[in-house]
Amino acid sequence: MAHLSQVWKRLSNYARGTRLPKKPKKTSWEAEAVLPLGKNTQVPDKKVNLFQVNLQDTLLPEKLQKRLEDWTKLDRDSQYINSDCAERSAKGNRQLYEEIYDVLGNGALTPDIVEQVMDLLITSKKFHPVLLFQRLEGFYRRWCRGEFLDAAPSDNLPQKKMLLMLAQDIPVGLRQVDIYTGLNVLILLLELHRYAQVRDELQQHINFYPSTQPDTDSFFTSQLLRIINYSDALEIGNFSSIVGEFLKGGNFRGAYLGNANLTGVNFSGANLSGAYLGDANLTGANFSNANLSNVNFGDANLSGANFSNANLSRADLSSANLSGATFQDANLSRTDLSSADFSSTNLSNADLSSANLNSANLKDANLSRADLTNAILFGANLSEANLGGVNLSHADLCRADLSGADLSHAILNGTNLSDTILFSTNLSEAVLVAADLSYAKLNGAKLNYARLNGAMFLGADLSGVDLSGVILNEADLSGVILNDADLTGADLSDAMLFGTDFSYANLNNANLSGSNLSGALFNGADLSNTNVNYAILNNADVSEANLEQMIWGEKQQWESVRGLEKAVNVPEGLKQQLGLG
Repeated sequence: MAHLSQVWKRLSNYARGTRLPKKPKKTSWEAEAVLPLGKNTQVPDKKVNLFQVNLQDTLLPEKLQKRLEDWTKLDRDSQYINSDCAERSAKGNRQLYEEIYDVLGNGALTPDIVEQVMDLLITSKKFHPVLLFQRLEGFYRRWCRGEFLDAAPSDNLPQKKMLLMLAQDIPVGLRQVDIYTGLNVLILLLELHRYAQVRDELQQHINFYPSTQPDTDSFFTSQLLRIINYSDALEIGNFSSIVGEFLKGGNFRGAYLGNANLTGVNFSGANLSGAYLGDANLTGANFSNANLSNVNFGDANLSGANFSNANLSRADLSSANLSGATFQDANLSRTDLSSADFSSTNLSNADLSSANLNSANLKDANLSRADLTNAILFGANLSEANLGGVNLSHADLCRADLSGADLSHAILNGTNLSDTILFSTNLSEAVLVAADLSYAKLNGAKLNYARLNGAMFLGADLSGVDLSGVILNEADLSGVILNDADLTGADLSDAMLFGTDFSYANLNNANLSGSNLSGALFNGADLSNTNVNYAILNNADVSEANLEQMIWGEKQQWESVRGLEKAVNVPEGLKQQLGLG
């Protein structure tokens, strides 16, 4: 009674801002094994500071190891759950839960201490992971329901722990004790789960769902979200700073985490398939190697997040902020990325096949060697993006902005580039077989040595474009503007060039054999060493064109060709054939 009276006096004086004279008192070892209770907590004496400095003392993990082993020993001795007497079993459970609050209610476990404790347990002959998991999970489920905090004063374990700490002049609130105890148990359960998942003999017996396991009746589970919000009631980001590093490899399948604050957390290798994280704050989160199939990240903030080698197939990232994120080697096939912000994002070698990128912002993004086959990029912004070696075969880039982008060595077979902005785009040595470039804006683009067999350029403007060494055989460039273009060594054999404007273009060593040049304009063009053998030249205009050493066929029809009298360097053989002076 005297001790209880002393506790209440201390509580009363604490509330008034005064304290009783301190008595020498030893603080329990458990207080040394955890971080201080909150960033703004006032430390009343130097002794607590000393404990904080000595957190890495190797004896602390050993003592925590012993307590964890004791809890499973009590199980095996049938003093808790295996007793024939229900009343005795209930008392045993209460004793265990009281010890959990006493050991883990002082503050947050640190990663270093947890790692040391797990190493000690694994090498110990007294380690019984399944029993320990069952004990801790039983506590966790009841804690999540608020049973301990809502209990009557006589049975309120967090309150009892709080009073003991206040009696030691350690200022603490009831919620602090309850939150840190529950989060520490959560941390230990996550570690046991991760330990078990790489051991065949334990996988079936230890499978932890922090947000409970989804079923057919309730696909989404919100238990973890409630814990996050409860923890952050002490301080915004409290959950992330304490538990965030321990989430790696966890099982969060079907969890509902909408609007959750999870900045900087570590979900690497975790299973979040089918989870909902819409509008969540996941800035700087680590999702590397995680299973994120069918996850909903709609409108979430994922800037700077790491998705390297993650599986995001069929996920929803529409309108999400992904600026500066990393998706290297990630699987984004059939993912909804419409209106998402990928500016300055690393998507190198990622699988984006059949992904929906309508109106997405990919400015300055790195998509080198990515697979975008059959992807939808209608109206997407890819300006200044690195698309070197990317596969965009049969993708839809209609009305997309690719100005200044690097598409060198890219594969764009059958790609829809109609009405696309390609100002100063680098397409050198790209493969665009049967691509549709109708009405594309190509001013200043580089297409040198590109393969454009069977490509369509209806209404396109290629004036001044570098097309040297390009392969355009069987392509349709009817009516296209190619004035001042560089077509040195280009292959335009069997192409449709009806009415094409080649004014002042450089066609030196170009191959135009078998092409249809009816009505084409070659005013001032350089056709030196050009092969026009078997080409149809009806009504073509070669005024002021340079025809030096041009190759032609003896049976070609030149009667309707205009401007021959104004052409320069007309070969002597052609003059004789045409009867020119």
